[in-house]
Amino acid sequence: MNISQIIKELADTGKPLVNTRLTELSELTPADLPLFKSTWRQMDVNRRRQVISRLAELVRDNVELNFAPVFKYALSDLDADVRVGAIDGLWENEDPGLIKTFINLLMYDASADVQTSAATALGKFSTLAECEEIRSDYKAELSQALLAAIDDAGKPVEVKRRALEAVSPLSLPAVKEAIRKAYDSRDERLVVSAIYCMGKTCDNAWLPVLYKELENADTEIRYEAAGALGEIGMEDSVSRLLEHAHDSDIEVRLAAIQAVAKIGGKEAKHGLESLARDPNQAIREAVEQGLSEIETKENMTLFEMDTPGENDERRD
Repeated sequence: MNISQIIKELADTGKPLVNTRLTELSELTPADLPLFKSTWRQMDVNRRRQVISRLAELVRDNVELNFAPVFKYALSDLDADVRVGAIDGLWENEDPGLIKTFINLLMYDASADVQTSAATALGKFSTLAECEEIRSDYKAELSQALLAAIDDAGKPVEVKRRALEAVSPLSLPAVKEAIRKAYDSRDERLVVSAIYCMGKTCDNAWLPVLYKELENADTEIRYEAAGALGEIGMEDSVSRLLEHAHDSDIEVRLAAIQAVAKIGGKEAKHGLESLARDPNQAIREAVEQGLSEIETKENMTLFEMDTPGENDERRD
């Protein structure tokens, strides 16, 4: 069956969606797009939702598939669920051309769900901008839009949360201020996101706050504090995290173990080894994975030490 037949079959609700045929939509050519768009407009809304959802699942399972032309077209669909699915489908796409589109969806889309998804999608580009993997001027564009969304009184809290999380990788004073403001707010949801964001900044200045919140009575806050400490990666945090490897909440225990493994070092390794015979299987599995992660990092360090640099002289 050729691509034209496959595209036309999409609109036939009497026929099931077959993955092997849907994969043929990968790398859709400009020549095939007019037929696809025409067919898409004729589809029942439930069918459009099904197609977008299935394509998003396929690309998550196989990153070599490329449905970007389909997802980009669906970003302007009349149905909010389809737009959300299209954003989800573009989760790994690093095309900076999407930044303006996602900003427009964040600022002006009528659906809070679409705004939330767009904010989350922009987080990837914040990381790319901070790491100088895309043009430096995108940093200003991203920070301005995301900070404006955070300050917009008309935006739902969930949108503000995701915008805050998306902007947090950018090392700007205004971002640090936004995180502090959210942390000082009385909204528990914003506080949780602020603690998560502290880790994304990789800024040691947040350590006193995170150490304090690691002892919070709220399990979600302890969970996020442990994860944030792992992101910042200071070895001084290991002893505190190991204490919470015995937390009363299993999710906090797992977060603490993962953070310890991410930080690494001798204390982390010995601490995890002491948990290797924990009665809880999930803990044992997390410890095993953590020790493997530490060993991998140690081996990489040894390899880098043994590998001569460009200016090093080899010794016979």
